[in-house]
Amino acid sequence: MPKKRPVASLPLLPVLHIYCEGEKTEPNYLNSYIGLKFPRDCRRRNVVKVEPTKKNTPVQLVDVAVAHKNSRDCPSHDIFWVVYDRESASKYPDSFHLKAYNKAQKNGVKIALSNVCFEVWLYLHFQANTAPFASYDDFMNQSQFKYRLAEVGINSYEKGDKSFFEAIQNSHIVNARNRATSMNSSTLASAPSGVIMPHLLNPYTDMHLLLDSIDSF
Repeated sequence: MPKKRPVASLPLLPVLHIYCEGEKTEPNYLNSYIGLKFPRDCRRRNVVKVEPTKKNTPVQLVDVAVAHKNSRDCPSHDIFWVVYDRESASKYPDSFHLKAYNKAQKNGVKIALSNVCFEVWLYLHFQANTAPFASYDDFMNQSQFKYRLAEVGINSYEKGDKSFFEAIQNSHIVNARNRATSMNSSTLASAPSGVIMPHLLNPYTDMHLLLDSIDSF
């Protein structure tokens, strides 16, 4: 009786793990992007994961990502990102962000920070921006974000609205990436000498770098 041939198994693919500050806004955006980027039957779609978490501060997010990365059952080639906002200085002091940054750097975890809020990144889908904002409320009151949304039929901004993210990504994502690069360069050029830490640069975002990482993973 002939021996059965062993069934060839597919090699284990590395996983890109993403931990987000928000429970809806950032995960919905990223999951929509992943869904648009990779078809349902694409293996890569299953190895780029927005991980569920209740952690919502920079230090907590870095801690949970580092713990996962250093766990016994985590392959050494997995990639980890954390996504969070600078927020106002009254909410998180510079020392708090520096603590998160240093621990992430020490443990090989990447950070996608938006200053002052994630909505600055969304704003770049519609127009360039070089104006700093003191807080989320300041951004919503002083920027043209709501007016730009109205121009594409979105009359109210609801955090976590999945249809919102699907509406903006297809036609605006390339512009947002280019504008983010330009905005960051402008902010860095105008910053005081020696100021290079992302949480000290306003406005600023790393979201385009995270999308690049997803694309090339």
